[in-house]
Amino acid sequence: MPAEPTTVEHSTTEAGADVAVLTFHNGPLNLFDQAMFDSLIDDVANLAANPPRALLLRAEGKVVSAGVDVHVFQGLTAAQGADLWRRLFTEIIDPLEALPCPVVFAAHGLTLTAAFEISLACDVILAAPKAKFGLVETVVGLTPSMGGPQRLAERAGSGRARELVMTGDLYDAATLHQWGVVNAVHDDLDDAARALTHRLADGPTKAHAATKAIIGAWRSGGVQHADSVTPEVSGALFDTDDLQRAVVSFLEAGPGNATYTGR
Repeated sequence: MPAEPTTVEHSTTEAGADVAVLTFHNGPLNLFDQAMFDSLIDDVANLAANPPRALLLRAEGKVVSAGVDVHVFQGLTAAQGADLWRRLFTEIIDPLEALPCPVVFAAHGLTLTAAFEISLACDVILAAPKAKFGLVETVVGLTPSMGGPQRLAERAGSGRARELVMTGDLYDAATLHQWGVVNAVHDDLDDAARALTHRLADGPTKAHAATKAIIGAWRSGGVQHADSVTPEVSGALFDTDDLQRAVVSFLEAGPGNATYTGR
């Protein structure tokens, strides 16, 4: 097992786009202990400082994660608990969602609590047929507090979110695909996830960032708020090399022939 419980590897697509792969490998259960959280916080900070053109989150081992090491919660006061959640939002969830590039999560097996909540902060969730998901914090008298319930409600509806959280049951990939939580289920998950990440990395990165900004505005303020920010967010794309060259490519060679540099 590598020295750190998470690692980031960079590679380039055939077209030269930078792709980052963040991997969990914290023992057979990939538990989110303090070392795991600290390592992930460092990785996310480095990615935020130097964003790739696409990011893939994945895990080694039989499971994606069996959840949080309960020792993290032991003995916390209410104020300390609030500080813990505040830090995890500020240093993991918020910067992960704010990355100006597509973020893909690949779940090949059991994906519980923190790992599931982190996946819900990604743009696309892919799963293997045998993957199972759960927010099982009820077993320690807790509710998921890294943004899982609200992001699950956004994807599946508030009723489904309440059911999943309150029962603490496990749900298979096919069910969550039907609910709209999982985007796609693949037998060849790792290959499919890497292929999608490379495809997105080769795309118009600034346009992808604009898409995320517009949808983020909708999430925070509804359709009218998203409408109000779209002219500036989308208008700025006309100053990008990618749009200018893609328009020329379309006019000269038709659709589907443009190449992008992310600038």
